[in-house]
Amino acid sequence: MSLETQRVLVIGAHPDDCDLKAGGVANKYCANGTDVKFVSMTNGASGHHTQGGATLVQRRTQEAQNAADVAGLDYEILDNPDGALEPSLSNRRTVIELIRNYNPDLVLTHRPHDYHPDHRYTSRLVQDAAYMVTVPNVCPNTQALAQDPVIAYLSDEFQRPYKFSPDAVVAVDDVMSEKFEMLDSHTSQFYEWLPYNAEILDTVPDDPESRRAWLQRGELPIIADLKRVADRFRDQLVERYGEERGQQIQYAEAFEACEYGRPLDEVGVDVLFPFELTATNNTALHEP
Repeated sequence: MSLETQRVLVIGAHPDDCDLKAGGVANKYCANGTDVKFVSMTNGASGHHTQGGATLVQRRTQEAQNAADVAGLDYEILDNPDGALEPSLSNRRTVIELIRNYNPDLVLTHRPHDYHPDHRYTSRLVQDAAYMVTVPNVCPNTQALAQDPVIAYLSDEFQRPYKFSPDAVVAVDDVMSEKFEMLDSHTSQFYEWLPYNAEILDTVPDDPESRRAWLQRGELPIIADLKRVADRFRDQLVERYGEERGQQIQYAEAFEACEYGRPLDEVGVDVLFPFELTATNNTALHEP
């Protein structure tokens, strides 16, 4: 089958997690005709200092849809309260059915070691679903997959019990305008809650244009983290893009293969992350 039938599923804990860690490659996939779906395991009801409950859920759902419209992808938000996600059997079944129904070639999610319990348990749920998606008698109302998708982790800076070690590092300079537009759509987070939590709310400009410039400068710590990815993995960028271009890349997104699911090397990094390749190199992922 052609590249247009390829599907990528990004499962984050909160509305905006997928955008933050994979918004760049999402825009690249969509531009290539690849189907992309973002899923938030929680509804965002707790992520604010002055709002909450149904009002905040409605607001964050609309923000997520606005971000989805930028890239041209689907965005689904599950009705679990954030800060209270559990790796329960019920939630595992939800993830199994979600993966089966979408039938992705690649699933991206958090690493299992993270400061936030919602991130940890999202990762745990995806891991627990990895094998089960192929077992027909588990969740029998949805058709079991013939084979697992490849699963890979989104990048982070946590050091214990082991550092993030990427198997794919992708330059995203050419789509950072779109990625920042996606992040800009999450007004409640990047201009209100996260600055409040970082104790810099008083530095956020009032007008939208200045606010967007503030965001892009990396005044917010979580945005400053984005700028470090390329420097952290400069050697991999040089290996992929060559010395001259690799040294010039400012923004990158990185992904580490999970040992569960279909092995990454069985498919190939250049197949799952086919950017910078010619059309003749874009090999199909699904079996005919």
